[in-house]
Amino acid sequence: MDQLIIIIVVAAVVLIGGVGAAFLLRGRKTPPGTYTSTRDSDDPPLTSAGGSVDTLERPRSGAGSTGTITDEDTELVDDLGGKVDLEVERPAPVLGRLARLRERLARSNNALGKGLLALLSQDKIDDDVWDEIEETLLLADLGTEPTLELVENLKRRVKVEGSRDPERVRTLLKEELLALVDPTMDRSLADDRHDNRPSIMMVVGVNGVGKTTTIGKIARVLVAEDKDVLLGAADTFRAAAAEQLATWGARVGVPTVKSDIDGADPASVAFEAVKAGIEQEVDVVIIDTAGRLQNKVGLMDELGKIKRVVEKQAEVDEVLLVLDATTGQNGLNQAKVFSEVVNVTGIVLTKLDGTAKGGIVVAIQRQLGVPVKLIGLGEGPDDLAPFDAQGFVDALVD
Repeated sequence: MDQLIIIIVVAAVVLIGGVGAAFLLRGRKTPPGTYTSTRDSDDPPLTSAGGSVDTLERPRSGAGSTGTITDEDTELVDDLGGKVDLEVERPAPVLGRLARLRERLARSNNALGKGLLALLSQDKIDDDVWDEIEETLLLADLGTEPTLELVENLKRRVKVEGSRDPERVRTLLKEELLALVDPTMDRSLADDRHDNRPSIMMVVGVNGVGKTTTIGKIARVLVAEDKDVLLGAADTFRAAAAEQLATWGARVGVPTVKSDIDGADPASVAFEAVKAGIEQEVDVVIIDTAGRLQNKVGLMDELGKIKRVVEKQAEVDEVLLVLDATTGQNGLNQAKVFSEVVNVTGIVLTKLDGTAKGGIVVAIQRQLGVPVKLIGLGEGPDDLAPFDAQGFVDALVD
């Protein structure tokens, strides 16, 4: 009889424990380290056509795959086009990039510097020579006003000194170019975490300038500086933009907030990204946006809406405008329109390699009063670096 009682008690304990475990497991929807949206009634609509906002799980070093945790009743699924095998990379240090990019810039732009030096070092510098110098600067996209200013200053100094020594001429040219590039402008990124929230960056630009790729490269720059980063895929109109951004993030262990449907409300995705960044206490949240065409008023209004919705939770600290350095005057027009809509705080110049049009740096800064903060000089994942005025001028002239 005693044995029978013991058996019954043991069975009851096992049964109760099994039910309790099943209940606990049923209530656990997401594994540790992922973000599940918890929305308040006052939040903006999640999407324009239903759906949910997800966060790609932060990849672990050596992990064999990355996946997505959705809002409710969804299991862990692969979100990068099938099973992937991505090792978390360690991006190249920023200082090493600067040296490499300076060498590449010197090779791609030396036609400008050498052409000017050849003209300025002639035994006789008459009006025809000055006209050639002016034309060279204009072809380099320096802009009319900066070109006239540079030529006038050089004329005055060459006349006063009367020197044709190549080294002295080089020094004069570098000094005048550096003054135009303006080394006093603050080119630091607003990437420091605040006391109670992350730094918030928005990245804007038209289609075709490499905006999403640039965001991935910015994330690599920040990870190399030991920043904790989260990406927000608010470019919901371009096919595969979210997956492209998520792949960039996965390579360096950075999670991505994205919608599970195409055409979702970009402002809501951005809102959720900032919320996730606040809850996860990251250092920086970077928000991708659709490639707005500057002549589409409705799309530009939508961009302004994204900024307003985000600022319901936190101020946007940095708005980076990505421009293609080869577009010349068209790039200047883009910059002007974007700055009117979202108050651009910094410029990222891509495709600065392979062109002698380095003067676009001066032209953009003069028109907007906004500094060039980052430059891209290649297709490699680490071919993006902070802009350095002195290094830029040295690369043009040396």
